[in-house]
Amino acid sequence: MNSGRIPSQDLSPDGGSGLYAKRRRIQIKDVKGHYQRLRDTSVRLVVALYLVLPWLTWNGRQAILFDLPERRFHIFGVTFWPQDFLFLAWALIIAALGLFFVTVFAGRVYCGYVCPQTAWTRLFMAIEQRCEGDRHQRLKWDRAPWGAEKLLRRGLKHVLWLALALATGVTFVGYFTPIRELLPALVSGEVGGWTLFWSGFFTVATYGNAGFMREQVCLYMCPYARFQSVMFDRDTLVVSYDRARGEPRRRGARKSSGQEPAGDCVDCGLCVQVCPTGIDIRDGLQYECITCAACVDACDQVMARIGRPRGLIDYTTENTLNGRRSRVLRPRLIGYGLVMVLMMGWFAAGLVQRVPLQVDVLRDRNQLYRLTADGRIENSYRLEILNKDQQAHDYRLSLDAPEGLTLVQGNPTFTLAGGEHRSLPVTVSGDPYAGEVRSATVRFRVRSSEPRSTMETTHEARFIAP
Repeated sequence: MNSGRIPSQDLSPDGGSGLYAKRRRIQIKDVKGHYQRLRDTSVRLVVALYLVLPWLTWNGRQAILFDLPERRFHIFGVTFWPQDFLFLAWALIIAALGLFFVTVFAGRVYCGYVCPQTAWTRLFMAIEQRCEGDRHQRLKWDRAPWGAEKLLRRGLKHVLWLALALATGVTFVGYFTPIRELLPALVSGEVGGWTLFWSGFFTVATYGNAGFMREQVCLYMCPYARFQSVMFDRDTLVVSYDRARGEPRRRGARKSSGQEPAGDCVDCGLCVQVCPTGIDIRDGLQYECITCAACVDACDQVMARIGRPRGLIDYTTENTLNGRRSRVLRPRLIGYGLVMVLMMGWFAAGLVQRVPLQVDVLRDRNQLYRLTADGRIENSYRLEILNKDQQAHDYRLSLDAPEGLTLVQGNPTFTLAGGEHRSLPVTVSGDPYAGEVRSATVRFRVRSSEPRSTMETTHEARFIAP
C-alpha cells in the first residue's frame, strides 16, 4: 500500500531534529588540477584588479573615483554626472544579460570563478591551509584542546585574515575617497567619522563573510542560487556525475568473486571532501553547487590512478548524459545573446555620441517680459552651463531665433574648466519698430570655439511678447 508514496522523514524535536539545523563546519581538501589552476588564476586576477585599480592615475587624478560629494564619477578618461544615470542603467542591464547568457550556456561558472565571495573565500582558505595544514590536519586542530601551538597557528591565521580584510575595506573606501589621501589620513587619525565607519564596516564584512560564513553566503544569502534553475535547460553545461558509468559503487577492486561487476566509482568520497559547499555531486544537480569543478579535478585524479577513463564527473549536459544530442545554439541562448549585443551597441553608440556639455535654460519668474525705455521688448533667462569633460574648453554662445530677436550679451565667449558649472544671465530683445515682435520659440546654442571640435548642444526656450 505504501509503495507509491514519497519517503518522508520525521523532523520533529522527538525525531532528533529541530526547526533550525546547526551549521556543520566544512573543511575542504585542497586539490590540484586543470580547473583549479584556471580558478586560482581568475581569483587572483579579480582580487588584484580590485586592489590595484584605485592606485592607477589618469591625467594627474585617480583613474577610477566615485566622487559622491562632487557628484562626479571618474572612470579613466570619462566623467559621468547624475544626469548620465541612463548609462548606469544600461551597464547594469548589460551585466544582467551577460550573467543570464553565461548561466544558460555554462551554469554557475560566475559563482565558481569570478564571484567576489568565491575569490576572497578562496584566498582566506589558502591562508588557513598555510597556517593550519591540509584538511586532515585542520580537523585534528578542531578536535585538539587549546595549547600554545594551536593558539599560535590560529592567531597567525586571524591576523592575516584581518590584514587582508582591512586592505579590502580601505580599498573599497578608496574608490570613493582619493586613496593616496585616504591612507595617510588613516595613519594619522585625521579621517572623518563616515570614512572610518565604512572602512571598518567592510573590513568586518569581509572578515566575517570570507572567514566564517563562507558557503552560508552562497546557500542562504545570495539570490542567484535560487533563480538559476529557471535559466537552466537540458543543454546547459553543468558539473554532473555519470550514474550509468559509476553505479553501482564499490570500494576496492572492480570485480569480486561471486559478485556482479561494480561501476567506476570507488566511493572514495574525495568529491565531497573538496566541495566548498559540502554537497555530494553524485546525488544529482543541487542548487548549492557553484560549478567550481573541484570534484571534477579530484575524480579525474582517482580515475587516472586506477586506470579508468577520466570524466566520471565532468562538465556536461543532461542531454549528453542521457545519450541525446546536445545543442549549443538554442532559442533562449540566442535571445539573450542578441539582446545583449543590441544593448552593448546602444551603450557604445551613446558613449560615442555623448556630448560632455549640458545647458539648461531658466526663465525669469518675476515677469514674463519687460518694456525698456526705448520701447524694446525683453525676456530674461539664466543659462546653467556645465562642462562635463575633464579638460577646460572655450565656448561661444549664440541664438537661433526668428528675425528681429537678438541676444543681448556683452561677451558671447567664455571658458569653463573641467567639471566647472556657470550660471550665465542672458537677455533676448526684440525691436517692435523694426518689425512685428511675436511670441516664438528660441534656441540657445553653446558650441566649443576650438578648431574641429564637435562639442555643441542646444536648448529651447520660449520668448514671450505682448
